[in-house]
Amino acid sequence: MQISSRFSVAVHVLALLALHQPADGLLTSERMAASVNTNAVVIRRILGQLKKAGLVEVRPASGGTFLARQLADISLLDVYQAVEVVEAGQLFNVHAQTNPACPVGRNIQAALNDSLRRAQTALERELAAVSLQHVSQDISRQARLEPS
Repeated sequence: MQISSRFSVAVHVLALLALHQPADGLLTSERMAASVNTNAVVIRRILGQLKKAGLVEVRPASGGTFLARQLADISLLDVYQAVEVVEAGQLFNVHAQTNPACPVGRNIQAALNDSLRRAQTALERELAAVSLQHVSQDISRQARLEPS
């Protein structure tokens, strides 16, 4: 199983907002889409999710999108929770229609549940430890290292 690309696209969009210079003009969904190499509709959908989570402010009339919090106050867990539709403790989906007459089928969920719950908790703990400020600093550092 794989987490959808919505998460990385959302982080990409937030990093664009974090690193955007006003002198470069408005950062529209079309400009964001060009950076992500996707359709602007995808960006607008993700911006809607980020707005609902209180991570961005969208001003459609003026064509501007802005961070609603300081970089250090937005964790990757915040972004993950904003765009991934995963119930608490439900990142991993164990098949439910197993054969109750089979000892493995009857017990596979119970055997996996604790381990998978711990794995999700570990993932969420790691995401919570990384802020958008860290990501933005890493991007800036990498950009400075690129040959001109």
